[in-house]
Order: sequence, then C-alpha cells, then structure tokens
Amino acid sequence: MVFSSILFLFRFLPAFFICYFLVPQRMKNFILLLGSLIFYAWGEPVYIVLMLFSILSDYIHGILIDKYRNRRVSVFLLISSIVINLLMLGFFKYADFLIGTVNALAGTSFALLELPLPIGISFYTFQTMSYTIDVYRGEAKVQKNLLDFSVFVTMFPQLIAGPIVKYRQVEAQLHRHKSDLYQISAGVKRFVAGLAKKVLIANNLGVLWTEVSAMNYGEISVLTAWLGIFAFAFQIYFDFSGYSDMAIGLGACLGFTFPENFNYPYISASVSEFWRRWHITLSSWFREYVYIPLGGNRKGLSRQLVNILIVWALTGIWHGADISFLAWGLWFALLLILEKLFLGKVLSKLPKAFGRIYTCLAVLLGWVLFGLDSLSQAGGFFKALFGAGSGVLFDGQGLYLGREYLLLFAIAAIGATPFIGAILKKLEKNRTGYAIALYRLGEKVIPPLLLLLSVAYIVDASYNPFLYFRF
Repeated sequence: MVFSSILFLFRFLPAFFICYFLVPQRMKNFILLLGSLIFYAWGEPVYIVLMLFSILSDYIHGILIDKYRNRRVSVFLLISSIVINLLMLGFFKYADFLIGTVNALAGTSFALLELPLPIGISFYTFQTMSYTIDVYRGEAKVQKNLLDFSVFVTMFPQLIAGPIVKYRQVEAQLHRHKSDLYQISAGVKRFVAGLAKKVLIANNLGVLWTEVSAMNYGEISVLTAWLGIFAFAFQIYFDFSGYSDMAIGLGACLGFTFPENFNYPYISASVSEFWRRWHITLSSWFREYVYIPLGGNRKGLSRQLVNILIVWALTGIWHGADISFLAWGLWFALLLILEKLFLGKVLSKLPKAFGRIYTCLAVLLGWVLFGLDSLSQAGGFFKALFGAGSGVLFDGQGLYLGREYLLLFAIAAIGATPFIGAILKKLEKNRTGYAIALYRLGEKVIPPLLLLLSVAYIVDASYNPFLYFRF
C-alpha cells in the first residue's frame, strides 16, 4: 500500500483518521499501532511476524541493558541486539547475493533462497538498533511500555522508507502526541506537496528514464543519454523527498515531529555538502553509529580517510546486494577523500558556480551506477554520455525527447531549489495588502489544486513506483 494510491488516500487514510481522532487520548497509541500493522500487513502479511520479532527482541534487550548498566553483561547484551538485527537484515537482503557469489567462484550450484525483501527492513532495523545503542550509552531512557515502543517502530508514516527516526527524537511525543488544527492543516499541506512532487514530477520523469535506460546504449546520442540521467536524478529526488514530505506531513497530523530528510541537495557546491543535504537521517545515522565510533576525525587524517572509506562502502551495501551499489558507495568515498585531501580547499577558493557544476557532474555519474542493474550496463551508459557509444552528439530522438520534457525539466529544476520557498516566505512576511492577499489566496487554492491534479494522475496512470521501497 503506497501513499500515492487510491486505496491509501480514499480508503485506509480516512478510516484510520476517523478512528484515531474519535478515540480518547489513552487509546491513540493502540489505534496507531493497529493501523500501522494493517498498513504493513496489506502487502506482506507474512513478514509482519518478522517485524514483531524485531520489536520484541530490541524491547527486551533495552530493558536488560538498562537493568545491568555499567556491568560487563550489558556489553554482551548490546552486541547481541546488534548481531540479531544485522543477521536478520543480512539474511533477507544479502543471502541470495552471497550464495550466487559462492556459486560463481567455486563452480557450485547451491539453490538460491529467492526470498522477497521485507519492505522497510533496512529502515526499521536501523531504528531499533539505534534505540538499544542509545540506551546503552545513556542517551535515551529505556522504554518499558511495550505498546509505546511498538508504536515507535511501526508508525506507518515513516515505516517503509523513513525518515529514520531515533527513539530519543520522539520519546516525549510517544506519551502525549496531540495535534491541533494548525498542526493538522500544516501537515495536510506538507503531505499534498509531497504527493504532487512524487506523482506529477517524479513519475513523469521516471517514464523518460525508463525509456532511455531500456535503449541500446551503443546507438543512442549523447543528448539522449544526458536527458535520461538528468531525468533519473530528478526522479529519485522528487520521489524520495516527496515520500519524506508525505511522512513528515502525516506525522504532524498525528502530533509527531519527524526530522527533515532533504535540504535542496542539488544546489550543493561540493559532494560533502551534498551528503549533508541528501537523505539526512541516513547520513546522520552512519555518522553517529559508525563513523564516530570508528574514531571519526579524532585520530589523524589517515584514520579519518579509512573511516570515510568504511562508512561509504557500508552505505553502498546498505542500499542493496549488488556490486553496482558498492561501486556507487566507493565512488562517493573517493570524492569525499579527495575533498578532505585538497579538493575541498580548491573549491572553497573558486566561485560557487564551479563547485555546483562539479557536484552536479559527480552526482549524475554516481546515479548511473545507482540506477542501472549492473556495472556492464553502467559502463555502456558512461560511453554513451561521453560520445563513445554511437558517437552522435544529438539526433532526432534526443531533440524530440528534449522538446517533450522541456517544461517538466524546467519545473523540476526550479522545484529542486529554495526559489519557490523563498518567494512564499517573502510574501508571508510582507505586510502590504497585496502580498498578504496573494499569499492567502495561494494558501487556499494551491493545495487543493495540487491534490486534484495528483489524484487525476493516479487514476489515469499505470506508472507509480516508489524507488526507495526496494531498499
């Protein structure tokens, strides 16, 4: 059940909200848990058992770690919690890849498990791991109420694809999450904006990427290849940031404040800045629970560079059991290491335009590795990008696609910057009559219009994937 579906928008969500807002405060967590379990079980009823096991495991580990705090056994309990989570994640996500690798290297023929990946497992295992680690560190209070802990893990707005929420960020809200009309209004507007980003921009540009990525890379023009990878770059941004907006908006309606996950990453002037702005909660998780425990930047430059390499290799692997994801992680590790060594200083002395062009090119090349199924495909696409495929700079096909998608590319480019937000803030703060009237008119007209257009697209379209559901 995806947010951008008729089933969710007009069946599940209204029914859930009616139940949630009609019950007394003491019952809201129960309704939220029940609704979240139904939401998850709708697509994968079998794997709800796996999620319940994860909840119970980390709930018990948290209580025992707190009970035996400052004793050696607490260390073993923490390790036990981490190992269980990683084994669970590793089995479902990487078992077939490892079996296939062994078969290829040893010439064996072990049968693949062919288990479907449980939706959201990469996200909720990271959440539950962060809880037991924080309890061990004394940075979060142990949660002894199983219902409240279950709500933390299963909250359907962010269960499937984040943002990754640390327990201490919502600890207080679990006991008293109340939402007023202003919060609900703001949440609905944020949800609608995210829905429009996903279905009106991401889905339509996704059609272009799907078309280009299925072509023979040895025959397409340079223009067609660049249109394709720009389409994917905008698709993945508006798809994932749109989902995050919807999750944050739904959370606000329920009385929760979820962390921001994106901050206009495509305006970055370095790769380091890009990763402070893209998938912020994942970057924060790896920094806090991997990079800093490894020593961060506290043990000299050489150790810092090794830590960067380890973190980005793990970040690549986290996204999927495929060598192309590892290559994607190592590509960014290389760029970040170069920026630490000398490139960052060079970029800081140049006009920001140079840094933005470099970052754009670096990220686009990374998306080739991320968006295609194999390194051989990526290699063929790289050749097409730089004229080593067909050798044709542009052709009728590329010019046709450029004309067809020009307006959508322009909308996406503007939407990927703070430009619109800055105008809205300026109008909101301006005290003149015209500005206030224009702002209030837009506030009342634009969200319903975006919702109407989004629903019309959903009803009519067959292409409606969420890219990050596969992670």
